[in-house]
Amino acid sequence: MWEVMFWPIVACVLLPWLLVYLGLHVVQRGIIFIDIAMAQMASLGICLAVLFHLDLESWATFGIALGFTLVGAGIFSVTGKRASQIPQEAVIGISYVVAAAAAVLLLSRAAEGDEEIKNMLVGNILLVTPREVWERFVLFVAVGVFHFILRKNFLLVSFDRDGAYQKGLRVRWWDFLFYAVFGLVVTSFVRIAGVLLVFSYLIVPAVCGINLATRISHRLLIGWMIAWVGGIAGLFLSFWWDLPSGAAIVCTFGALLIAASMYALIRNRLRGIGRG
Repeated sequence: MWEVMFWPIVACVLLPWLLVYLGLHVVQRGIIFIDIAMAQMASLGICLAVLFHLDLESWATFGIALGFTLVGAGIFSVTGKRASQIPQEAVIGISYVVAAAAAVLLLSRAAEGDEEIKNMLVGNILLVTPREVWERFVLFVAVGVFHFILRKNFLLVSFDRDGAYQKGLRVRWWDFLFYAVFGLVVTSFVRIAGVLLVFSYLIVPAVCGINLATRISHRLLIGWMIAWVGGIAGLFLSFWWDLPSGAAIVCTFGALLIAASMYALIRNRLRGIGRG
């Protein structure tokens, strides 16, 4: 068992920390579905590579997938205006639907299309290789250092957008930079994890952290714990019950979110009673 589970467990320990941090930005910006839209755009690039029979682990495939996510980064940074008649969530939803439909069309022309659609959605993290884990870990560390260096402006744009405008920041350019780096992370992770798992890693731990804490550092710690517990528990459940690994982890995250939300509700009510 440990021979099969070792590297998937390592992936679930080493990789989610950056996704949780980026997820806090996404939730705070109020654009919850941008991550699943960009993950779908990355998958669309992978589908194009499948159609042309490219090696899915090659730099060419990665470049195509990244190119699609950068297009998304440009679209979302331009549409993220302070005041607009069209909500940005509408643009994000349309982008996701069109990208998903285009992916299905492309895969309908490939012999292995049905299996690739399944991989696109839920992935199979049980098949992750040591090379895939370390390549993504190095990339995530580089992105983490980049975010740390520019953290003041990134945090200001995400957590105090009006303040960013008042300080004279070029918010659209900072949005594009955030989305571009975000797309790089999503593109690298979606191949091994699938669209649904990428969305879950980005959103569920962040929402749990926001429900249970107010300081960013505490939210990060809680989010990391939820990500580690949900990922590892989901892996073991998928192994023991012979379930798809991605779907098992997503459902485990759902159960953890319900538990965290119930705990936060009970705690807040008890505090209210104590104050009364």
